[in-house]
Amino acid sequence: MTDEAQPIIHPLLQEANRLFSGSVTFLKSAPSLEFLPPPTVPEIAFAGRSNVGKSSLLNALVGRRAIARTSVTPGRTQELIFFDIGDPPRFRVVDMPGYGFAKAPKDVVKKWRFLINDYLRGRAALKRTLVLIDSRHGVKPVDLDVMKMLDEAAVSYRLVLTKADKIKASELERIADVIITSSEKRMGIDDLRGFVMDSISE
Repeated sequence: MTDEAQPIIHPLLQEANRLFSGSVTFLKSAPSLEFLPPPTVPEIAFAGRSNVGKSSLLNALVGRRAIARTSVTPGRTQELIFFDIGDPPRFRVVDMPGYGFAKAPKDVVKKWRFLINDYLRGRAALKRTLVLIDSRHGVKPVDLDVMKMLDEAAVSYRLVLTKADKIKASELERIADVIITSSEKRMGIDDLRGFVMDSISE
């Protein structure tokens, strides 16, 4: 391949790839606000319905197989889980509790909702929330509820489609203003990494 044919990689993506291929460490899990780590670096939160593929996407994002737990039981994540990216940490990824799982006890669902709402409203370090949507099912009423919660908390967010390899390419072509991903095929992972870097650089 000649020099002229070499792909041009955006500087932010180069930095993102360097960071995500480096130190990625579990910091702590927080079942309630008093357990949150000090807000010393920017945070990017990932939210989505249970079984939307959030853990798989996080694993693909950081290039690890098991940084985030993937479970056959939807709704297993019941706490805010923090991962430091970089050494020293440049920013944090926050794995938020899954929502919308019909079989979860009502008191557990209520606890999750309070935790998410309180975190969103009171976290100055939170730069962006990525709301994950299963491309096979689209936006559900519970997703709209979360988006309303984000709007009311004045938190900026972006929609991210997961499992995009499961639907026709012609359907994807009609979709705009979202990040389209597939953890299995690594589709859109560079786009997602670049967006994360844009968000923490603001």
